[in-house]
Amino acid sequence: MDFQPTERQSHWRDRVRDFIEKEVRPAVPTYKAQDAEGDRWKVIPVVEELKQKAKAKGLWNMFMPPRNDSHHHVDESFEFEGPGLTNLEYAMVAEELGRIGFASETMNCSAPDTGNMEVLHRYGTREQKEEWLKPLMNGEIRSAFLMTEPQVASSDATNIETSIIREGDEYVINGRKWWSSGAGDPRCKVAVVMGKSDTSAQRHQQQSMILMPLDAEGVTIERHLPVFGYDDAPHGHMEISLKNVRVPASAMLLGEGRGFEIAQGRLGPGRIHHCMRTIGAAEEALEKMCKRLQAREAFGKAIYKHSIWEQRVAQARIDIEMTRLLCLKAADMMDKVGNKAAKQEIAMIKVAAPSMALRIIDDAIQAHGGAGVSDDFGLAQAYAQQRTLRLADGPDEVHARSIARMEFARHAPTEAEMETYSSGDMGATR
Repeated sequence: MDFQPTERQSHWRDRVRDFIEKEVRPAVPTYKAQDAEGDRWKVIPVVEELKQKAKAKGLWNMFMPPRNDSHHHVDESFEFEGPGLTNLEYAMVAEELGRIGFASETMNCSAPDTGNMEVLHRYGTREQKEEWLKPLMNGEIRSAFLMTEPQVASSDATNIETSIIREGDEYVINGRKWWSSGAGDPRCKVAVVMGKSDTSAQRHQQQSMILMPLDAEGVTIERHLPVFGYDDAPHGHMEISLKNVRVPASAMLLGEGRGFEIAQGRLGPGRIHHCMRTIGAAEEALEKMCKRLQAREAFGKAIYKHSIWEQRVAQARIDIEMTRLLCLKAADMMDKVGNKAAKQEIAMIKVAAPSMALRIIDDAIQAHGGAGVSDDFGLAQAYAQQRTLRLADGPDEVHARSIARMEFARHAPTEAEMETYSSGDMGATR
């Protein structure tokens, strides 16, 4: 096992880090000023300028891994434009992107576009790719992913109630979705919608995924959902009603009953991308904490010299390093044995990374005192984002359940061992 980054890994990480420090970080004040002006749901000009600079430098669409045997392409003739970084290579890049909230968008590596592009790349027809993947790939439009619903526990995707019913040459969509991230952006033109197309089929074959234009008749954005008071504009998180929305039959992805399969293929990479960026967010918080502790005095000495802060900073470094190693292991396994075989590692990092970042950001807020809960240092918003990540792409409990079940299956007792157990061993009561 080699823990030293390869030349290629270092090359891409360093190029992205350099762009962020020279171009993105200096643009943060401009971004904040433009964001605060006028309508909340608008295109931020400085982001568009940075996108052009990043694209010119080849720092564009870095999230898409090379094709492998686990990819079930419907069409192979469409060439996706990007450097084709592996998951492991992208992990190091994404960590840098996670340091500044809008950095990912400058390089066309923002969720949910990344996941939607991968869905189209893996499962879309040539026509679907030309209509939607091409403009997404070029950064001309944005997209949304409509899965979660307000009336059911959507952590179990088989619960969803939105219907996708075939009528002649069209599908008719009815339902209500929420936490439709990205739907607030005026450039958001298409959504990947998950719903049920056959309630009589086997449990995991009832769902389908379909492409739906956001301007289709019957699509209504009912309200915006803030996150701990943050509107996350212009991205936003919307509740959307779908009433007799008609789309052509050609908008179906992969085929009826394949929605759960697509969801599994989409959410695995999406989960680890979030975790990669989370490590960058934790590093950013630790850096701010260390600088603040050394710049302020309390009770006659620099705050960092108080032993409690030495303990907290040391623990933060330990936690970041452990989490990074787990994330890199998961990414490496995805590259070598596929997403399915790496599902336990993906689940583990999805539980570990947001909780780790929350602890460090919380300590950083404490180190800043009242300033920590203001908007001045970005820590409050970072905390809100990471707390939300414990729910996004499946809550902690679902991933922990999956991890535990795999462990139980791995260590199931033999019949002979079962005979040696008593009722006390089994936790039985009399």
